[in-house]
Amino acid sequence: MTADQNVLLITIDTLRADALGVYGGRAATPNLDRLAKGGIRFTFAHSHAVVTLPSHTSILTGRYPFEHGVRDNAGYRLADSATTVAEAAHAKGFATGGFVGAFPLDRQFGVSQGFDVYDDVSGSPVAPSDFAFAERRAAEVVTVARDWITRQQKPWFAWVHVFDPHSPYAPPKPFSDEYGSNLYAGEVAYTDSALGPLLELARRSGRPTTVIVTADHGEGLGDHGEATHGVFAYESTLHVPLIVAQVGAGSTASERSFVSDAPVRHIDIVPTIAALAGLEMKDLPGRSLLDAARGDTDERPAYFEAMTAMLKRGWAPLRGVIVGREKYIDLPIEELYDLHKDAQEKNNLVPTAGEKARTLAGRLSVLDATLPGEQTKENAEVRARLQSLGYLSGSAPRKERYTEDDDPKRLIDVDRLMMQGIELHLSGHSAEAIDAYRRVIARRPDMGLAYRRLAYIQWEEGATREAIRTLRDALSRNGSDVEIEIRLGTYLAESGDAAEAVPLLERATRAAPENTDGANALGIAYARANRTDAAIDTFQRILATDPRNGFALENLGTTYLARGDLTAAKEAFDRAVAAAPRSARSQAGLGVIASEQGRVDEAIARWRRAVDLDPRNFDALFNLSSTLIRTGRTAEARPFVIQFVRTAPRELYGPDVARFEDWLRRQ
Repeated sequence: MTADQNVLLITIDTLRADALGVYGGRAATPNLDRLAKGGIRFTFAHSHAVVTLPSHTSILTGRYPFEHGVRDNAGYRLADSATTVAEAAHAKGFATGGFVGAFPLDRQFGVSQGFDVYDDVSGSPVAPSDFAFAERRAAEVVTVARDWITRQQKPWFAWVHVFDPHSPYAPPKPFSDEYGSNLYAGEVAYTDSALGPLLELARRSGRPTTVIVTADHGEGLGDHGEATHGVFAYESTLHVPLIVAQVGAGSTASERSFVSDAPVRHIDIVPTIAALAGLEMKDLPGRSLLDAARGDTDERPAYFEAMTAMLKRGWAPLRGVIVGREKYIDLPIEELYDLHKDAQEKNNLVPTAGEKARTLAGRLSVLDATLPGEQTKENAEVRARLQSLGYLSGSAPRKERYTEDDDPKRLIDVDRLMMQGIELHLSGHSAEAIDAYRRVIARRPDMGLAYRRLAYIQWEEGATREAIRTLRDALSRNGSDVEIEIRLGTYLAESGDAAEAVPLLERATRAAPENTDGANALGIAYARANRTDAAIDTFQRILATDPRNGFALENLGTTYLARGDLTAAKEAFDRAVAAAPRSARSQAGLGVIASEQGRVDEAIARWRRAVDLDPRNFDALFNLSSTLIRTGRTAEARPFVIQFVRTAPRELYGPDVARFEDWLRRQ
């Protein structure tokens, strides 16, 4: 054990165990294959959760989800009292750097604890009503990580997370051409290529560098009817690759691969790092991967769960254990598999297994893996970014008892429709997306998320009355739902009915005072009702606890602007740009301020920037078009005028659209 070495932890999002070349995958992955051939490759490694944040929290803390408390991507934050491997490394004198590729690992979720530098995707161009993806390419993450590593003079611990294999699969050229019929494999091949320079830098290190590579979870790719991940915990999403190797000067790198079939888990990663680097991490439930590779037996079960469908859709919670090669899944329709004989999990042994299922259920019970408690409400920006990644947001009502009708196996067709709705909307087929969500509601009328997604698309398409009607229908059918009420209040305020919106949002925020999404909506409603003091107080309360809340800063600036306080408005918008450099609303607001102060060219530049960032920022588009016309720059104005006429919702911008249509006819 020595601290005089570096540790490089690489996590590849959504990477199936069978995706890498060295594991028999179709993708060409020479860099990771080379690493595996000089180290230990584990063939039977498992995650504990099938979504990003809970899984990574287990990787970084060495604890099960029911121990660290992070049970889903949305609504949870790792407690400050938890100890991460980065904190232990920092205490030992290591330089610590974290570099992540997607928003579910944003610092606000607590996983940044212990890192001297934490480079996340805060400030990505994602608005509250935007389905764009909050991620960055692996090559960008690697570049930032390499720059940091090359500056370190003492031993370092670096965590590098890359997101590219996550859906939708869109590898860059030439990988998109080479893997045209299998874009997932193309993403994996691209990721391997992007990681090459990072692995080469580790090999050139003047100290031994232990490299650990794994995935947070896999991908369904249609197995058991699951297109992506998050619903089931079959091997396609639970079984992950895991490679441990040492490179660099003085390393123990081998020319031959060592393959271990021992059962290992994500909670074994922290004990491994702690043992190698001499870190203080006590009372962990896992063991060193090196001990496992040496053949030390471990009869403890490996716990796993999938809680998103319960938390967000009201479906049955999924928990289970793997003991040896036997896998038990606790659902209303129980499942038991012999993974040695049935790796594809096609033969459920529960009907014929006798007491075996009861024995494994008992092993699960001993773990005392309680169901998730109450969630913290994520703010509007969190909700938007997670929804942009296809993840779910909002809480479903808990049930006293879950029946077979709540079993995810009976509802996977609903999951496919929910994912299809996102894909159809992103590809410009909004009518088909609307139909998909209507079919979900017909199949499962208690799913509030389906109403919210349907209303969102209707609103984006300019059908504001239909969107409001959809949300009213959800409340009429299913009773009070804070998430629905907040969305309805937001739409009422933005469509001019602040009188109804304010009391509705006041009730919702009293019911969920920590929900900053609701507080932002209430502040907007106050502003629309000309209660600017109340609006400003509301936004300031949000910022008192979350100074980086970009939406609250944008809303604060907009409210000051409406009150004519240009100095305060500019300060708020400048803060918003600092928190989120690609904030279209802030650029639009700064454009209005520049215009009011006579700086027309700056105003035009600001509005152009706002429209570039968000083509649906119709206020900026209108101001840009009008100012270009007024200043005689009609040729420049024309494409923006046409864009406004074609895309602005007529229910909200009808007179302005008519005015521009008349201008076009006269040209």
